[in-house]
Amino acid sequence: MREIPGRRRRLRFRRKARSARLDAAVTFGAEWNWPVLPGAGLEEAPRTATPPRPWAAVDPEEPSRAVAGAVCRCPDPDCVVPGAHPYDPGLLAATTDERMIRWWWTTRPDAPVVLATGGRAPCAVSLPAAAGARALAALDATGMRLGPVVATPTRWSILVAPYGLERLGELLYAKDSVPSSLRFHGEGGYLLLPPSVAGTGRVRWERAPLAGSARPWLPDVEAVVDALVEASTNTPDGGSRLAY
Repeated sequence: MREIPGRRRRLRFRRKARSARLDAAVTFGAEWNWPVLPGAGLEEAPRTATPPRPWAAVDPEEPSRAVAGAVCRCPDPDCVVPGAHPYDPGLLAATTDERMIRWWWTTRPDAPVVLATGGRAPCAVSLPAAAGARALAALDATGMRLGPVVATPTRWSILVAPYGLERLGELLYAKDSVPSSLRFHGEGGYLLLPPSVAGTGRVRWERAPLAGSARPWLPDVEAVVDALVEASTNTPDGGSRLAY
């Protein structure tokens, strides 16, 4: 039977995407010593009269359709972060062991890559995408050195050096107010890393780690939090609306 060119192209893209996730997970865990684990991932929704395409089979040129008809693999039918959270195994299973990482992404090649934040691993501060772009512009204007920045269509996350809850609490207590749209990913938290795909769309680097980095440099949270608070407060829908 003659093979359809479009299907062949989609299969090549799927294999390439799976290899990219495995390579990224090994880099994060084994090379950078960032504990990672597979996320819940997405699956195709029940078929309808016009069946949607599964997210894993779309073209890279069609990001708006990347998650059309896809639902979270976790048991919660109302999951607000589909595909973008740990499920099985749980967060405590996060590891830097290369053999375990390779086994996970060999058996679950479509799984998103989840970073377990805090401890000796990076932490992060995330905010709505529009506010994130505004904050980065403000930090760039001051000459602030930034580390990696992760972006999804709805939120941007600035990776920072590890911090404790006590230190973070003192820092936020000194502020007049802190927008509820800001999220702090510290000890016991997690963050989706590129090149994952979740219910909100593709995860990418807005500021990628420097090529060949033994381990990316990270700023302290004190260096960026003022700009993030101000940008979230002054951006429409960036202060009080918690956009996933």
